[in-house]
Amino acid sequence: MNLNDLTLEELWELFPITFVDYDIKFEIQYLNEKNHLETLLKNYIKRISHIGSTSIKNIKTKPIVDILIEVDYKDFQTIKNILLENNYIMMNETSNKISFNKGYTINGYASNVFHIHIRKYGDCSELYFRDYLNDNFELAKEYEKLKQDLFNKYKPNRDLYTLGKTDFVNKIITLARPKYKDRY
Repeated sequence: MNLNDLTLEELWELFPITFVDYDIKFEIQYLNEKNHLETLLKNYIKRISHIGSTSIKNIKTKPIVDILIEVDYKDFQTIKNILLENNYIMMNETSNKISFNKGYTINGYASNVFHIHIRKYGDCSELYFRDYLNDNFELAKEYEKLKQDLFNKYKPNRDLYTLGKTDFVNKIITLARPKYKDRY
């Protein structure tokens, strides 16, 4: 049996949403995986960044490190093939994004779990979100509360949990763009 044989409900049960306190270990996990990805993808990476809640200090988070890799669009297929050949699990592919997971096993989570987001260079709204919440503690805590409320409301449905965060995330990105426009 492999993960592809499981229903969505079985996957949600095998990989439950859990929250832990922010920990500097997430930065170390990011740096180690970043080094690995840079070795695999060498000249294809335009920018690689730690994103997601593990990059936001002082909030509870799922213990999953999100990594954004910005690349030239023409390199998407090559990057996809390299990651698939190196045991990353492709979760989603659209015309301008590819998402991979690492650390999901038939027995549950591995000790280090990653979500890898491949995007065209400049498609980096997650960086605005991360930086704005790191600069605005009260909003970061509001985001933490929203995530916990959504978890309690929708568990174990990850899709509804994620969808429920959309308006808040878009609001923060809209606030952040003018402030950080020269940064990215």
